[in-house]
Amino acid sequence: MQTLFKRIADGIDRINAAIARAAMWCALFMVVAEFTTVVMRYAFGAGSIALQEAVLYAQAALFLLSAAWTLQIGGHVRIDVFYAQARPRRRALVDLCGALVFLIPFAVALAILSIPYAARSWSILEHSREASGLPFVYLLKSLIPLFAVLIGLQGVSQAFRAAMVLIEPAEDLPLSSPVRGRG
Repeated sequence: MQTLFKRIADGIDRINAAIARAAMWCALFMVVAEFTTVVMRYAFGAGSIALQEAVLYAQAALFLLSAAWTLQIGGHVRIDVFYAQARPRRRALVDLCGALVFLIPFAVALAILSIPYAARSWSILEHSREASGLPFVYLLKSLIPLFAVLIGLQGVSQAFRAAMVLIEPAEDLPLSSPVRGRG
């Protein structure tokens, strides 16, 4: 059973890492596009709504596509009161409960609520309200359910890894610990 859990968790981790590596190019695009926008505005007195929207799209893609990987590598905010000094089994219990009680239900709820939202946008091929804006709002809105799927899968990976730690036989610990004398 642990081998199956490990293979599934490793597969999910590889998928989320690959998607995040691809999304990291959005950061470079954001810098170049924003620099171009500033130079166009202040050096030439010209602006581009499409370029400004492209920066917003890239920022959204970067965040939504790399959030699951951030969770995978432990780059998210954690409540250290429970976690900082905890032993591996206690950490695994916190991770398992967090994934099952909070993360996976959140991902499912977000997916259920965002799929119709994105579908409506696709049905009309929604585009920017600005005349010279980007015609791809439906693609942007599609990132929300994709985020829900990726973060939910990472929650499954986290739960499987935590379960593997909890399933492992406990180390041979003495039934009672020796009491140290008071000096």
